Amino acid sequence: MKEKSIKIYYPLLPLSALYRIGVSIRNKLFDWGILHAQSFPLPVISVGNITVGGTGKTPHTEYLIRMLETDYHVAVLSRGYKRKSKGFVLAESNTPIEQIGDEPFQMAHKFPRIRMAVDADRCHGIRCLTDGRVKPQPDVIILDDAFQHRYVKPGLSILLIDYHRPIWKDCMLPAGRLREPQYGKKRADIIIVSKCPSILNEQEQALLRQRIAPHKGQEVYFTTLVYGQLKPLFAKEKPERPLHSLHKEEQILLVTGIASPAAIIRELHKYVSQVVPVTFPDHHHFTANDMDTILRNFRQLPEHNRLIIITEKDAARLIDHPLLCEELKAYIYVLPVEVSFLNEQKQMFHQNLIRYVTENSRNSCIPQR
Repeated sequence: MKEKSIKIYYPLLPLSALYRIGVSIRNKLFDWGILHAQSFPLPVISVGNITVGGTGKTPHTEYLIRMLETDYHVAVLSRGYKRKSKGFVLAESNTPIEQIGDEPFQMAHKFPRIRMAVDADRCHGIRCLTDGRVKPQPDVIILDDAFQHRYVKPGLSILLIDYHRPIWKDCMLPAGRLREPQYGKKRADIIIVSKCPSILNEQEQALLRQRIAPHKGQEVYFTTLVYGQLKPLFAKEKPERPLHSLHKEEQILLVTGIASPAAIIRELHKYVSQVVPVTFPDHHHFTANDMDTILRNFRQLPEHNRLIIITEKDAARLIDHPLLCEELKAYIYVLPVEVSFLNEQKQMFHQNLIRYVTENSRNSCIPQR
């Protein structure tokens, strides 16, 4: 297995050491019971990471939703990063993106059967979801990006590790991108190595397992990203396009405001020669200057065989944006992404997850609907 090189800002290592001390003390206070974690009488599944951004939390959360929403009432609770509201907000069909944040907005509209809520205080958010005011009452709650929110003790904790930025080669913020020391992985029940190459063989997986060194009872899975058909964001009369319908002569302007667009760029280069990335920070709010930048880059492409590709998260921020130029709308396509388990691990993952949900329901037996 080829070792991956990741960027470390070595002059910032002294600050990383201080940050590590602070995080380690906080974790010890929870481990010793000085700070208290609260459990809840229904299945609570946490999806999170140790690395800041880019591990694929949203696609994995959506995978859990697809898996559970047919048979159970599912609620998803997020902090709603960069939202303009405070406290607990339960998303309705007309709730604006500013009130809940881009990823919750994306999931609420993509999965209208679930209850999507945001609250920085996850304990308070769970109480609001389960106190009888939310109908129907959730059978299971998925916590999005909650691995470090230790005031909640989830019944099942899923930790994501990015294949392209392994935690054993990283270091603490701000020199690296670790939120906490890598030994924090011991709190996870399930570890998923995300964004793996689809051709990752069993020998390479075995080497990764050795690096992770799971303790007894921890399960390790490997997933890869699978890209769906390109969907027109505005020109609904246009058909969807599979990626293989792209041809070398087409010019793509890739507009992203996500943590790591590298995987999308690699995928698009399989089909076209030129991809012009216009990248913004994760959860970016597009300004008038940003819109001018997008338009200027688009106009520099040849008039024929050009299109704009964005992610689903960026689509949530752009679809109602008042400053988006009308000239661009006919060219914008959304690229959906899902996760797929390698080596036929899907069935085992499903069995273990459903077993947890049914055995830990309020009545220890949730009727399947």
